Amino acid sequence: MAGGYDPEKDKTLNEWKCEETGLMISIHQYADGEPKLQIGPRILKKKDGTDRVPSKAGRLSIEDVMWIYDIIDEVKDELSDLVGPE
Repeated sequence: MAGGYDPEKDKTLNEWKCEETGLMISIHQYADGEPKLQIGPRILKKKDGTDRVPSKAGRLSIEDVMWIYDIIDEVKDELSDLVGPE
């Protein structure tokens, strides 16, 4: 498929995970495109402690919001450094 999505060009540059809720936040870059922030997926734990299949982030709880609030400056600085001056 010419011009289609190529997973080899999709890079994860940094990621954070909320251990309490399983919510993931990550910075991705496709090929030479601008790095962008992704909220989700959510990776919950099974009773045996292993990871379940990732699911959509869905609606955010207050725990999710407080976690994002706590790390947002680090995320913003990382994304700003990767994007560079405009």
